[in-house]
Amino acid sequence: MRKTKIVSTLGPATDSFQAIEQLIQTGVNVFRLNFSHATYEYHRTLITKIRKASAKIGKEVAILQDVSGPKIRICHLKKPMELEVGDIITLSKETIDETTKTITISYPEIIDTLQIGDQIFFSDGTIRAKVIDKNATETKCEITVAQTLNSRKGVNFPDSHFKIDAITPKDKQDLEFGAKNDIDLVALSFVHNENDINIAKSILEANGANPLIFAKIETDDAVANIEQILEAADGIMVARGDLGVELGLQKVPSIQKKIIKAAAKRAKPSIVATQMLTSMIDSPYPTRAEISDIANAVLDGCDAVMLSDETTIGKYPNAAVQTLHNTIMEIEKDYPYFKEHQNNPVADPISAAVITLAQAIEPDALIAFSRSGKSAMSLAALRPKQKILVKSQNIKVLRKLQVIWGIDAILLSQEGDHANQAIKEFLIKALDLGMIALEKKYIMTIGFPFNFQHPANDIKLLDEGTMRYLLDHN
Repeated sequence: MRKTKIVSTLGPATDSFQAIEQLIQTGVNVFRLNFSHATYEYHRTLITKIRKASAKIGKEVAILQDVSGPKIRICHLKKPMELEVGDIITLSKETIDETTKTITISYPEIIDTLQIGDQIFFSDGTIRAKVIDKNATETKCEITVAQTLNSRKGVNFPDSHFKIDAITPKDKQDLEFGAKNDIDLVALSFVHNENDINIAKSILEANGANPLIFAKIETDDAVANIEQILEAADGIMVARGDLGVELGLQKVPSIQKKIIKAAAKRAKPSIVATQMLTSMIDSPYPTRAEISDIANAVLDGCDAVMLSDETTIGKYPNAAVQTLHNTIMEIEKDYPYFKEHQNNPVADPISAAVITLAQAIEPDALIAFSRSGKSAMSLAALRPKQKILVKSQNIKVLRKLQVIWGIDAILLSQEGDHANQAIKEFLIKALDLGMIALEKKYIMTIGFPFNFQHPANDIKLLDEGTMRYLLDHN
């Protein structure tokens, strides 16, 4: 079983029912919907297709809503703008005139903060310019790195320091839409501190939703405030595109490692995103550097890796997912299992005891009865060698767990009044699905008294004799 999960972004290349079905079969655990683009109707249609494909295949997947935040973008261009080094472009507060290379941006007030000599990066830094002149309404910039500029591409200002609220009015509407459409996970863009997380939580809770909230780490503020962000968020995403533009590409690998390590200490999941397999947008094969990048993210201990353009506009979306799957499977043969058990002194004591037992008796799998998913996530955070089978009655919990490292969840419709009845039902279902075998042994965590709302506090060892007894009685 592959332990590191795969997140795939849907777009024009993969928005058909057949494409979604194929991606699930190839190994996608989570589908990302990018709310920087498309309409609510488009996203609603994707949600319906995902749920139907999941039901048809019999494999639950999670849906991640990625809200755009205060992403600064080029406003609409009628056609791509061809640029060369030395060209002069104008950022205007008021007008667009493509014939004179005059453009505007989604937050025109930022133009007031620019100074002569400031750098401006377009399209994740593939186009670069510096400010050479400005007046009350316009700023002139000289192109220093050239490429074709397209509509709606991102803009970064690495030399400027200005604050924009992380939760925009559009984000609020998007979060309300996600809450009403049963989204499982939410990614918040351009988070500065824990207050941004709390605002998003209040919006979601007011609309009756409780998804896992991932803070996207893509600014220097977020890196500096990582501890308080992790305190408030349910997980983090290392958003390497804007992070690299803002802080410099050379800093991204070490920042990635530090963020994943900080998340692991708090038993919070982490996702590594952006340019995992960029070459596969146009090529059926990856580069060796990309395979090494994936390997490093897996060995760093992230819960999931994410594809963006590779599966939204790429020519080989399914091949990209297959490449991720194959690479992860190979790297996990040499994964340093149990590493967080040795490095995490504040781990949940029940989970720590289970992991100690697992190292001693080497069961085939760990089994967690988990109402909220927290007991299962606590086990996964310690990175055991064994797969983690999770029993839940709640489909929403089941879906959230699809992003968590090492977890394979199973939905049970009934629980029974007693622990033995619930365990028997689990054994019947898990045997039927081929998730367990009678001749194997397992370690199980469960709550006692049973059906009482509290974390798991009881550890059981299941061998063949115990399982046969439970199956024949109750």
